Amino acid sequence: MAKATKTIRQALHYPPQYAAYFAANQALFNRVVAFYFDCIQAHEGLLSLKNKQALTALEKLTHATESSPHPIMPLTDLAPDIPAMFRRAAINAALGSARAFFSSLKTWRARKQKHEAKHTKKRKKRPFRERPPVPPRSWKKSVPFYASLWRERHRHGIVLKVWTGSCWSWLKVHILGRDLPDGYAMGSPQLVRKGDRWWLHTPIEKTFETPAKSGEQLTTAQTRLCAVDLNLDKHLAVCSVQTVDGTILATSFIGNGTAVSGCRKQLLGRIARNRSQTGLIAENEQDNADLWAKIRHVDEQIAHLVSARIVQFASEHKASILVFEHLGTLQPEKGTYSRRSNSKRAYWMKGRLFRYATYKAWHAGGIITCRVNPRNTSRECHRCHAAVIRYNQGHPVEGYTSGAALCLCPQCQMRDHADRNASIRVGQRLIERTQEPLKEKPHARSQRAKRESKDSGVGISQDAKRQMGPSIPAARRGDHANGHGTAQGRRRRMGASFPDIASQLRVHFE
Repeated sequence: MAKATKTIRQALHYPPQYAAYFAANQALFNRVVAFYFDCIQAHEGLLSLKNKQALTALEKLTHATESSPHPIMPLTDLAPDIPAMFRRAAINAALGSARAFFSSLKTWRARKQKHEAKHTKKRKKRPFRERPPVPPRSWKKSVPFYASLWRERHRHGIVLKVWTGSCWSWLKVHILGRDLPDGYAMGSPQLVRKGDRWWLHTPIEKTFETPAKSGEQLTTAQTRLCAVDLNLDKHLAVCSVQTVDGTILATSFIGNGTAVSGCRKQLLGRIARNRSQTGLIAENEQDNADLWAKIRHVDEQIAHLVSARIVQFASEHKASILVFEHLGTLQPEKGTYSRRSNSKRAYWMKGRLFRYATYKAWHAGGIITCRVNPRNTSRECHRCHAAVIRYNQGHPVEGYTSGAALCLCPQCQMRDHADRNASIRVGQRLIERTQEPLKEKPHARSQRAKRESKDSGVGISQDAKRQMGPSIPAARRGDHANGHGTAQGRRRRMGASFPDIASQLRVHFE
C-alpha cells in the first residue's frame, strides 16, 4: 500500500493573552528537548536502538517511577509535573535532532579520515580545514500535541493543554480556514508561530493501492496519460489526455499567462523606479517589501490554481500518468531589470507548477508524474513527426515563428493549435521512450562526447550542466517574437483580478 501525507494549516483566533501562554509552552518544550539532547550526548549508545526502545530507555533515565524512584538524570530538576505525552513528544524531537547531528558528525569524520589517508608525492600534505558540525546552539521547535494534550476538536475549534508559565491549563481556541478533508487519518496537531500569530498544523495521511511504474502502465494500450505543455504566453498550461495507442481524448487550455506576466512586470517596474529614486539600498534590509510580497503571493496563488486545475483535468479523464517537459536550463532574456526579472520568475513558476502538480496528483489517487526531453516538442508534427510551420492568424504560412499560435505540417497537412500539438508530442515522447528505452536515456556528463548526432533522432538529456543554452534556442518553450515577460494587448491596474485565473478556472474541451 502507498501513503500520501500532507499538512493542513489553519489560523487560530484567540484572546490576546493566549499568545503569551503559547510562547511559554513553546519555551518549556524547547528546554525539555535540549535536556534530552544532552542526555543522548551523554549516552550515545541510545542511538543504536529503535525509536521506541530509545524512548523507553530515556524515560528510565529521567522519569521517577515506583520501580526507580531516583533516576540518574531527573527531569524534575528542570520542571515539575510535565505530562507524559509532552515529555514523549520532546524525547522524539530530541532523538530526531541527535540522529541528524551524529550522522553529520560521522560523515565529517569519514571525510577527515579519507583526507588524512591521502599522500601526495610532489607537495606537502594539506591540512583538513573543514569544520566539524556542532550541536544546536538554540532550539526553536514547534510543539506537537499528542493524544491527551488536546480534546473536543471540531470544525471551528479545539481545546489544547498548555503550560501558561505557572500551571497547566486547558485553553479553547477557534480554528479558521478549511476543514480536514474526508478519507484521511489525522495525526498529532502542532502549534506553529508565524510572526505574531499562532497557527495549527495538522498532518493527515491516507493509504491507497500502490500504482504500477510508468513502464508497466504503458504496456497497456488503454492506459491514459495527461501530457502538459507549460508556456509563458496566453495559456500557462495546455493539457492533452491520450491513450497509449494514440487516441487523443481531450484537451484543456488553462490560465492567462499574458495577464499574469503583465501584472508581475508592472510591479517589478515600480520596484525599479523606486530603487532609482532611492539610490542606495540599506544593507540587510528588504527594499519595497510590500511589492515583493505581492509578487510572491501572486505567483504562489497562480501556481497552486493552475496545478490544481491540471490535476483535476487529469482526474476527470481518468489519466494515471502526468507528463511534463524537463525544463532545467532556461535562461532569462536580456533587457531592462523588469523584463529580465519577469522572465526569471516566469521560469520559476514553471518549476512550481511541476512540483505542486506532482504532489497533488499523488494525493488525487496515486497519479504518477514523469518528465521527458523537451527537444523539438513544438517543432514536430504529432501525426508524422515532420517539421511544422508555425505562424499567426493573418500572417504568411511559412517558416517557424516562435510563440505563434497555429501550426501546419507540410507533409500530412495537419492544422492545429501549436501548444496543443506540443502537448501531444510531450505525451508521445514518453510512449516512445518506453518502446525504445535507449532513445530518451539521460547521458552522463562524461559520455556527452559519445552521444549521437542531432539528425539521428536520439534525445539529449537536459540534466547536464551546460555553459551554453539548449542545442536549439528557438525550440525553448515560451520564446516569443515580442519577448516573454511583457504585458501584451492591454495594461492592467495593479491588483486587478485575472480573467482566466480565478478561483474557478474555465476549461475548454475539444
